[in-house]
Amino acid sequence: MKSPKVYLRDTGLLHALIGIADRRALERHPKLGASWEGFVIEQAILRAGSRHACYWATQAGAELDLLLSRGGQRIGVEVKYADAPRLTKSMTVAMADLGLHRLCVVHPGAARYALAPGVEAMGLEALLAVLASGGGR
Repeated sequence: MKSPKVYLRDTGLLHALIGIADRRALERHPKLGASWEGFVIEQAILRAGSRHACYWATQAGAELDLLLSRGGQRIGVEVKYADAPRLTKSMTVAMADLGLHRLCVVHPGAARYALAPGVEAMGLEALLAVLASGGGR
């Protein structure tokens, strides 16, 4: 990539900078998805450690919000602010190119379900449990 992706991991700071005063304002703001993404990534990095965390993208446009190395495994984290996220081409490319052991697609709900072999949609609490267990299945 020509320029790195910048995450504002402190969502309180992000909200202050873009003038979001309360939850209602956040829910109507076009940066709601970016806020959710930053919050999830911050929580995942706090649990997994920043030493083995990075963003991944290809020149062809595939990307992965967070790549973690945990216990000899590569775990991908894709963050979607959607009730029922679906498998995307980027996710399929990331699984193949990176040899991911697991890809967690984090959404704001609590439902947990498979999207494809090795790819699972889940809420933030489930992701943190996965990372606490070392990332294994």
